[in-house]
Amino acid sequence: MPLTRRDLIVRSAFGALPLLGLPTADPTADRVADPAAQPPSPARPPRTRDYVVEASAALVYRNGAPQLIENASVRVRDNEIVEVREGRIAGTVARINATGQLLLPGLISGHTHAASGSPTRGLIEGGRSYQRPIELLEALPDDLLDDITAYNVAELLRSGCTTHVEMSLSLKQAQSYVRVARRWHVRGFPGGMVPGTARLFPIWRRSNDAVLTASVPDTMAEIEANRVFALAVNGAEDGLIRPMMTPHATDTHTPDTMRAVIAAARTLGNGIHTHLAQGAAEARVTQRLYGQSPAQWLESLGAFDGPFFGAHMTGATAADWTVMKQHGGVYAHCPSGGGAGNSSGSQPYPEALAAGVRTNVGIDTHSNDYIENLKLAVICGRARARLLNGATGSTLPLPSVQQAVYGATHVAADGLRRPDLGRIAVGAKADLCTIDVRGLLVGSGAVGPEPLNNLLYASGLAVRHVITQGYVQLYDGHLVVDDEARIAARGGAAVRQIWAQLTSEGWFKG
Repeated sequence: MPLTRRDLIVRSAFGALPLLGLPTADPTADRVADPAAQPPSPARPPRTRDYVVEASAALVYRNGAPQLIENASVRVRDNEIVEVREGRIAGTVARINATGQLLLPGLISGHTHAASGSPTRGLIEGGRSYQRPIELLEALPDDLLDDITAYNVAELLRSGCTTHVEMSLSLKQAQSYVRVARRWHVRGFPGGMVPGTARLFPIWRRSNDAVLTASVPDTMAEIEANRVFALAVNGAEDGLIRPMMTPHATDTHTPDTMRAVIAAARTLGNGIHTHLAQGAAEARVTQRLYGQSPAQWLESLGAFDGPFFGAHMTGATAADWTVMKQHGGVYAHCPSGGGAGNSSGSQPYPEALAAGVRTNVGIDTHSNDYIENLKLAVICGRARARLLNGATGSTLPLPSVQQAVYGATHVAADGLRRPDLGRIAVGAKADLCTIDVRGLLVGSGAVGPEPLNNLLYASGLAVRHVITQGYVQLYDGHLVVDDEARIAARGGAAVRQIWAQLTSEGWFKG
């Protein structure tokens, strides 16, 4: 077929540009394929878990490291990836057309409180506390709580986040999360925070340690209730549900209650997820009560025997970083932790990277847009490093988007001790997402030579396809495991009840 004038222009333009970091390939490969040469993607997702994903670029895992390739084809069969290659996989199998998109492993958030996002969003950014909205969330009946949980989990999926290390703010909320996750084939490591929302604040914000001592019997009962529930669902949905034990923090526990948490975690086999040194106050209280930093105290009790995820670490000492590195613990950095703009630059992301600690980006609560949080981690982390380096003479690294993506994929998977997650490789679980890196506002009309950098211009709305263990959950930008409009309507109706109660209490006037 003779070349058109447009073909010649495109080829000439690409021939003048060096492909930085990518192997040379057909320069017209990111254009929409000729329908006669390749069947278009079906109007709906494949009917079975046997298909090929074809993307313009992919971050695959080869020889023990991530590698970016062009024109990638990934064959999915049932739970797993069975073939990865550059170029087309032959055959008549169903195909998902991800032309113009970057294919990544499903993203892993190391710290979520799924149900608590939308009830607080847009209310706390001016400085109000999130306490009262989440107390009212806890008081909702199960059906309304499930509606809010579903809205927030749908947002997590919408932004490419297929695995959630989930600290629900109570056992009740953990049960809600599991009900939703099981319906939609979500991969979750859930647990109910102990102490839960209904009991937490008097213990956490106490002025007398007698309050902590008096809390022990009820905390023990909470731990046991969470253990029983976790055992009942451990390994459910073909292994997608793997509960962890989730103590709130070191300053709201005693040695007896934390030992009970650790014993339960060993029984479950999935590890511990906690807020760790989340502020200077926690570090001071733990040092005063137990003579050690938060991570040191947990280490002395045996908390690092299995997977360990610690969020925030704003009050971390050098000893905390040393313990985390030694045991392979994962630091979950949450750039939206205090609401948009409230804590973006205050968490020690550059310090964690400098310490050589496994570092992940977590959602925390108020924003469920994982791509946006990856971007904030890099941008705010760079600003933090530059400010601290200039003020103190330190040499903190400037975080890169590559580090953020690696932390969201194989680094977090290794922290979970799951080498079958966070990778596009034969034998790995088929957890995948694709992101449009070519279109308006994100790309340049063509897939660039370094498409990971385009994530710095993206958001969750650029995510086109999401797959967990072979199940297609988002297809061409639309949720397909449930009805989007119904989820939004029901979630909105439930959260309005919380807002109405806040209004009746005069909360918005405070």
